[in-house]
Amino acid sequence: MRAVGIIPARFASTRFPGKPLVDLGGKPLIQWTWEAAKRCRRLEQVLIATDDDRIAAAVRGFGGGVVMTRADHPSGTDRLAEVARGLDAEIIVNIQGDEPFINPATIDAVVQPFDTAPSHIMMTTACVTTTDASEAADPNVVKAVVTAGGRALYFSRHPIPYLRDAGNGPVTYRLHLGLYAYRREFLLQFASWPPTPLEKAESLEQLRALEHGAGIHVVDVPERALGIDTPADLDRAKRMMNDER
Repeated sequence: MRAVGIIPARFASTRFPGKPLVDLGGKPLIQWTWEAAKRCRRLEQVLIATDDDRIAAAVRGFGGGVVMTRADHPSGTDRLAEVARGLDAEIIVNIQGDEPFINPATIDAVVQPFDTAPSHIMMTTACVTTTDASEAADPNVVKAVVTAGGRALYFSRHPIPYLRDAGNGPVTYRLHLGLYAYRREFLLQFASWPPTPLEKAESLEQLRALEHGAGIHVVDVPERALGIDTPADLDRAKRMMNDER
């Protein structure tokens, strides 16, 4: 089963303009993510999808594969779908470019269910578990509720499940990682659907799949890597790297 990883990258960002090219340990941020993805056992190819010539030049500079896309995509998933239309691959993996420390095994884990799970699974993602209620209360950390068989029931920025009675605690929360794998044909269908009410309410694109009745298989993984969303996150990453030296 041929799986291709795609890293969508754009220069414009509300919270952190130029983020893919910021320096981290002497390399652009996007290079760290690309190198991690290249270590995956399950990916036959890793591409970076961008509409920006500066990012494309940097990617070519470190030997990465780059695909130029349209500049008017409303989301990274739409950019992903544009690239997927031209690929001969069964599985497409959406890897966030601001995850320099992602464990390659986490990426492999979202590909694995397509080998072993029923053919009705069209999309997979990953979560880590925690009992830390303060972390679950953060609206920037997305939570998931999942069936015993691993099928997503819902995703929310609200801490779910809600602990009504402290005597029944502690609650185990699943914290969602922004990593997805799709069957190629489903990705193209998904990108053709307009945003749905729950998706718009929570600002969570994966809810579009659930509202259309599509199954999302959730894989529990042991760790969540530090993502770089803001300049403060970048400073934290630099301190972490310095401490490890």
